[in-house]
Amino acid sequence: MGIAVSSNRSGLASEPNIVPLIDVLLVLIIIFMVITPKTPTGLPTLTPQPETSQMPKSSQPDAVVVQIMQGGKIMINGDQSTWDTLGPRLADIFKERADKIAFVKGADEAPFAYVARAIDIMRGAGIEHIGLMPGPVKS
Repeated sequence: MGIAVSSNRSGLASEPNIVPLIDVLLVLIIIFMVITPKTPTGLPTLTPQPETSQMPKSSQPDAVVVQIMQGGKIMINGDQSTWDTLGPRLADIFKERADKIAFVKGADEAPFAYVARAIDIMRGAGIEHIGLMPGPVKS
């Protein structure tokens, strides 16, 4: 480091020494890089795939599908149900099953609030994995 000559009478110049400041800043950068949490991840999801002719349609004959029809009507595998009996009926269906997987299919005209309510009731009935069934894929 050199000495600067000033034009004032005492001949001393006041210069800030920034080398320790840079050292402190580099240490702080390293500390913040280490303690910064990883990128938060959301819930794992599976995207629905369009049906292919190779997969047989009866690959899961025991699958439980809850359909939300227009006007809030509910069907479990084609059988009529009500909002009050949905939870107990699903609990009876899944009482002795090892795999707790069910699907929800909502009509295009049905509000999403009905689908969310059905998912909530299904979770309350003890179903661990709930899948959403899409409508027909438009090409």
